[in-house]
Amino acid sequence: MGYFHTRGLRGNTLEELINLTNAEYLKHHLAAVQKVPTPITPTEIDKGRGVITLGYFEKKSTVDYIGNVQGIPVCFDAKETSLKSLPIQNIHAHQMAFMESFRKQQGVAFILVYFSHYNESYLIDFETVKDYYDNAAQGGRKSIPYSSMNKRYEIKRAGGYLLHYLEALSAYMEDREK
Repeated sequence: MGYFHTRGLRGNTLEELINLTNAEYLKHHLAAVQKVPTPITPTEIDKGRGVITLGYFEKKSTVDYIGNVQGIPVCFDAKETSLKSLPIQNIHAHQMAFMESFRKQQGVAFILVYFSHYNESYLIDFETVKDYYDNAAQGGRKSIPYSSMNKRYEIKRAGGYLLHYLEALSAYMEDREK
């Protein structure tokens, strides 16, 4: 079992933006996407603040989000980095396995990454993630560089949505059909 000590919920800002966006998508009947809870068993609780200070993960989680976008099943993980690249070590084997299985069932899998150094977010399609992941496993580059981001998959604030990732997803789907 993996243990954790809380260090302020890394990536929490990105996930909160995604959660708020997903609530708006649901309200406007654009998508039904939910956060997948990570099962945690607390071992120490700060009763004064009402927070878990020490615990362990009951089992490995899959991805951060799963749902349906206008009839298309989707799953994705949210990653945040202060570097000029996304370290492959931030993408776990069980996440890759889940996304690959999801793709084999005709779903769409991807990662949403926020590069805080550039203050930009991107959708990275599973195929690209898998190429970098497999290459790293064979001794290649250990990160996905910012320079490799597809500008068509940049995620911006638009139409009242804080992180309007459906536009990037739509661009990816268009490219995939070509």
